Amino acid sequence: MKTVLDLYNAVRSKFPAIRKKADTIHVRQWGEIDSEFAYSWFESLANALNAEMNRQVEFKVYEPLFVYFGHVLQNASEEVYRCIDVAFVENLFWQVSSAKCAAYWPQLPPAIRELYLGFHHREP
Repeated sequence: MKTVLDLYNAVRSKFPAIRKKADTIHVRQWGEIDSEFAYSWFESLANALNAEMNRQVEFKVYEPLFVYFGHVLQNASEEVYRCIDVAFVENLFWQVSSAKCAAYWPQLPPAIRELYLGFHHREP
């Protein structure tokens, strides 16, 4: 994957249910959905997933999305890699209790766990 816009379009197309939830969060913060804000949208996606974790939605519901990110990271451009790292992973698990994170953390692709640990220096 070469550009953040490519990733944005792919995720929006492949994962419509969580896209709608991320869009709602994104509109509250940024006022509109626009590909110009693609990078920031991934923070909204992380926040939508955090809300789902807080609601105790099972990991298997979002497993395909996490697996997809794991695959993208294997061959991502620097731009895409940094977007997943900074906009998505750094915001993942924000304001989610350790007990609710426990259902997700061990099942995440190793690449995502490594990025999270690289920034936060601890498990959620």
